[in-house]
Amino acid sequence: MEHNTYHKALEIQQELCIGCSHCIKVCPTEALRVSGGKAMLYADWCIDCGECFRVCPGRAIRVVDDDLENIYRYAHRVLLVPAVFYAQFEGKIPKDSIDRVLGKIGFTEICTVEQSVDTLVDEINDYVGKAQEKPVISSFCPAVIRLIQVRFPSLVDRIMMLIPPVEVTAQFYVRKWAREGNDPSMLGIFYLTPCVAKIASVKSPVGGYTSPLNGVINMDYIYNKVLMAHKRKELGDEAPLINNAISSKGMLWPTTGGEASLVKGRALAIDGMSNVTSFLEKLEDGDVDSAVDYLELRGCDESCTGGILTCADRFIAADFLRREAVDVPDTHSMSPEYKKYCSAYIHMDAVEPRSMIKYDRDINIAIKKMEAAASLKGILPGIDCGACGAPSCEALAADIVREDASLNNCIFMQARFEKEGSLIVSEAIDLMEKVWGKDRFVNKERKEIS
Repeated sequence: MEHNTYHKALEIQQELCIGCSHCIKVCPTEALRVSGGKAMLYADWCIDCGECFRVCPGRAIRVVDDDLENIYRYAHRVLLVPAVFYAQFEGKIPKDSIDRVLGKIGFTEICTVEQSVDTLVDEINDYVGKAQEKPVISSFCPAVIRLIQVRFPSLVDRIMMLIPPVEVTAQFYVRKWAREGNDPSMLGIFYLTPCVAKIASVKSPVGGYTSPLNGVINMDYIYNKVLMAHKRKELGDEAPLINNAISSKGMLWPTTGGEASLVKGRALAIDGMSNVTSFLEKLEDGDVDSAVDYLELRGCDESCTGGILTCADRFIAADFLRREAVDVPDTHSMSPEYKKYCSAYIHMDAVEPRSMIKYDRDINIAIKKMEAAASLKGILPGIDCGACGAPSCEALAADIVREDASLNNCIFMQARFEKEGSLIVSEAIDLMEKVWGKDRFVNKERKEIS
């Protein structure tokens, strides 16, 4: 497996992995394999979308987030809280109670992430209006950005060069702290994330951009702490400083269509990693109407309300936000301050492809290996059963060319070779044991009887 050159927000715990193959089937970049009865990762192909995390039956994939204790390195600890977090409680716990628990946990100031949306919307429309090539692809979802970098590198120039709301909001509070004449080293800004990909994007940002965030906190972890504190009535004596200004635009932003509905022109909203991947394939093939101006692409089903670190039902959470949006103004009170002191426009390098180097860095060698893989794919059965430890016959063909597997790994080829007499049963079993581990080939019934 390849060396990892990017921050990974997900980690396979080998001692818990049962080699079930669920993960290899859902990975949109085919970054996973099964070898020796355990899931293995081509780390540089991983986009931290969390699809593997969702389907792992043994909880063998863990989130690598920041230790909550890190917040105490700073005298003033700001937590940027997305609207999705409050939606987890469906109104059963008042916002004030939630904020008081967050203060008890250790944060001195609580701020709503989507405050910056009002400013961002104007800049998005300005950007889209000036764009030479359309549709413009939203830069909001980091899993989608990485998917494009890895699997659709020809589309990286379509990605909008504006930072997402969380970065604009973080930028605002850093500048606010400086305007008030405070020591920058005393300020720590942390983001409560519903999404694993956002952990990775803060640690390894694209385009040369450096995030002002000092850490990213797992929403699932904090949700349970708030729930427990509320049940025990341990809310904290004093509420932290609260900046909870939000508009209806900001409230709807984390929901599917919440972004696209604010873009002037023809905009499409697509959610769910499989849907996004299929649509990007069409876009890459030139099958998308050029009259489309903007694409809101979100990796999770029901957008951020379906993030892998959320706890509530995604449909109920999304409905809660839509109902809440009815009762908040179209523009919030802090909007003029945001427009005055920060912007989503940043000086950053172009988003670079993170091409899946399937064959070789030398283009001439890569072409030859690609041709060899295409020939091998024609020999393989094409049913993508995964018994070889690869997610598809195409992936196995690429592995064979890279010398990470052999044609004998395919059980159909094994049967053919056994029939022809070029492979004996014991050799076929040895091959399968290398992929799935020896325990898979033990007669458990006989073992239990004895």
